[in-house]
Amino acid sequence: MKANNMTGKVDVLLGLQWGDEGKGKVVDVLTPRYDVVARFQGGPNAGHTLEFNGQKYVLRSIPSGIFQGGKVNIIGNGVVLAPDLFMDEAKALEASGHPLRERLHISKKAHLIMPTHRVLDAAYEAQKGKNKVGTTGKGIGPTYTDKVSRTGLRVGDILENFPEKYAAAKARHEAILRSLNFDYDITEVEKKWLEGVDYLRQFPIVDSEHEINGLLRKGKTILCEGAQGTMLDVDFGSYPFVTSSNTICAGACTGLGIGPNRIGEVYGIMKAYCTRVGAGPFPTELFDETGKRIRDLGHEYGAVTGRERRCGWIDLVALRYSIMVNGVTQLIMMKSDVLDGFDTIKACTAYKVNGVETRDFPYNIEHGIEPIYQELPGWKTDMTRFTSEAQFPQPFRDYIAFLEKELETPITIISIGPDREQTILLNPLS
Repeated sequence: MKANNMTGKVDVLLGLQWGDEGKGKVVDVLTPRYDVVARFQGGPNAGHTLEFNGQKYVLRSIPSGIFQGGKVNIIGNGVVLAPDLFMDEAKALEASGHPLRERLHISKKAHLIMPTHRVLDAAYEAQKGKNKVGTTGKGIGPTYTDKVSRTGLRVGDILENFPEKYAAAKARHEAILRSLNFDYDITEVEKKWLEGVDYLRQFPIVDSEHEINGLLRKGKTILCEGAQGTMLDVDFGSYPFVTSSNTICAGACTGLGIGPNRIGEVYGIMKAYCTRVGAGPFPTELFDETGKRIRDLGHEYGAVTGRERRCGWIDLVALRYSIMVNGVTQLIMMKSDVLDGFDTIKACTAYKVNGVETRDFPYNIEHGIEPIYQELPGWKTDMTRFTSEAQFPQPFRDYIAFLEKELETPITIISIGPDREQTILLNPLS
């Protein structure tokens, strides 16, 4: 048998809930352990917020390892990219003193979000009426639709005969919009978009699957960064209220061209409670003052859209499901500090579905779901200035132990605030 000559390693970091778990901060914290950070799916509808040195940054398409010098950052083939939004994001980072062009590589096979994709997004949502999915309007769904229907434009297309390719794709979209009788004007947006295409050409545009596997052969370590969360996965999320890509661990393989046998650690990120943006079922959602209190304390507003996030208690039924489909090996709990002042903490351990109790995540969670809660005492301690696990109050230790037992997975990192420094490692990571 021929020996495998790949000596590098690939770990995956992804969200386990409905997105907004705090992936950007954790990627930034973990990046020093890796040579490469690679984004494997999603688009500018997902914002990763990072805070350090008194500054706050929101990344939409650029991997969160960009702030750590000497690291290669790759936008993989599974990502959909809007040239104009990418240009704004990249220029803002460069203006704040973070050089990009020697650090950031972009896959030729990543698909381009066109101006008409955004118009189609709005037109399709308008048609749905009361059944709106609650998209961000960034054109993500229509771009992935073109990808699957084999009519999409890719980053590599900007390198050869681009005007003809763009005109043909635009004409297809315009025919659809005429059939929908949808009025629009993309004159200004298109002008900036084409400027973004020129800007994009200044970056290394690569065959990323060859680059990544070549780096592995050289013994390099790669951290794969996902966007959104597992419960928004197009196959395994709360369909149809989902995103248009595979947000789970398997998406790292298809979104970067990595063999599944290369995956090592799978870091699953969760909040100490639960949130959701936009439409869709949310079994543990709180409509009372407690939900509003969590929203205010956690500053739960979308990094990209500014929309209020719906808030609720932690859902262990959904988390067990997410851990299963991702093969999670380590858990990372974010925003523990948001619950610092609560007398009682609740955790949903099972659902009652049409009167029958279950611990398994069902096919449909839109109707007939009653969460079954277990109550735990709050820790009533401000943990935001803590620097070690030894400072944790006993009720918080009990909460961690309870979660680890219920989820059968170790919690290895606790976040107690938005800053890079407000991160406590519980156990040695790989």
